[in-house]
Amino acid sequence: MQGIKSVRDADVKGKRVMVRVDFNVPIADGVVADDTRIKAALPTLNFLREKGAAEIIVVTHLGRPGGKIVEELRVAPVAKRLRELFDAPNVSLLENILFDPREAANDVALAQELAQKADIFVNDAFADLHRPYATHLSLPRLLPSYAGLLVETEIEHLSQALTPPQGSIALIGGAKFETKEPLLKKLLDTYSELLLGGALANDVLKARGWPVGASHVSELGVPVDIAGNERLVVPTDATVREGEQGAERTTLVVDTQIGEAIIDIGPATAAAWAQKIAAAPFVLWNGPMGIYELGFTLGTDTLAEAITKSNCKAVVGGGDTVAALKKFTFDPEKVFISTGGGAMLEFLMSGTLPGLDALRK
Repeated sequence: MQGIKSVRDADVKGKRVMVRVDFNVPIADGVVADDTRIKAALPTLNFLREKGAAEIIVVTHLGRPGGKIVEELRVAPVAKRLRELFDAPNVSLLENILFDPREAANDVALAQELAQKADIFVNDAFADLHRPYATHLSLPRLLPSYAGLLVETEIEHLSQALTPPQGSIALIGGAKFETKEPLLKKLLDTYSELLLGGALANDVLKARGWPVGASHVSELGVPVDIAGNERLVVPTDATVREGEQGAERTTLVVDTQIGEAIIDIGPATAAAWAQKIAAAPFVLWNGPMGIYELGFTLGTDTLAEAITKSNCKAVVGGGDTVAALKKFTFDPEKVFISTGGGAMLEFLMSGTLPGLDALRK
């Protein structure tokens, strides 16, 4: 981590340490439904306790309250789960930092107030480091600041994804081609093949003159140099549906009808891409291959299973992608799950994040 000091190098004994984390976890019926992000911060919290920190003050956001107090987004359920996982009397969790509009506005006054509560600042909120918040950008300039162990681990694995071995493949799904275009160009320069699913694939199919029916596509066209790149692979068959409640069928992409929308990659594509995964030394994956949140999961799940069964190393990120992977047993020494979706993509595009740059001093 060039220019960034690790918490391993911090003298925290007897100090008040403020730790920015990303405990933006799902809450159901007042209970944390998925504690993955809480567990991801435990190595840093345990390290601080073992090194004798006098007080550990944890700061997180929860949801997007828009600078207002939203009762359903209070951190009480998160604090309860944190106490169950990390029972230490000198640890406190502050209320949802996004209740304060100054956080999203990167207001120095908020950073100054927080700085008065601590002697040292540790940022371990990798999944949020692409956002220009006061705790990410202003607070590190007011206290001796360090990267947490989770941030260290994320940078280590994502940096490997920036320079993959020959024969590696990348899988990218989701939508918003215009925001992902720089990343796709970069991946085409560094990966042997780029397999595209979701609405991103629809955009390329359309640019190549293939029918996409009523599928979701971007308003902006795909540049010719991307659409014509032979290493950019799109589905050959798909699951399609006519209307929101219409019948579903599997078809060759070239046979997609005017009123049909592509909702997932087809079984032949999934099987062919699973074979590519099995033969690759390294796989980078972010984003589902279909409309995962509506239950069209078969293509994504097939590729997730292929990764868990292969001998390749993999870096995987994005909520739906990670959810698919967790349906299967995998070796964490081979498959790294990033806690970041948007942060992961931005790091892969630029090699850094605003919150990381703020720690460089």
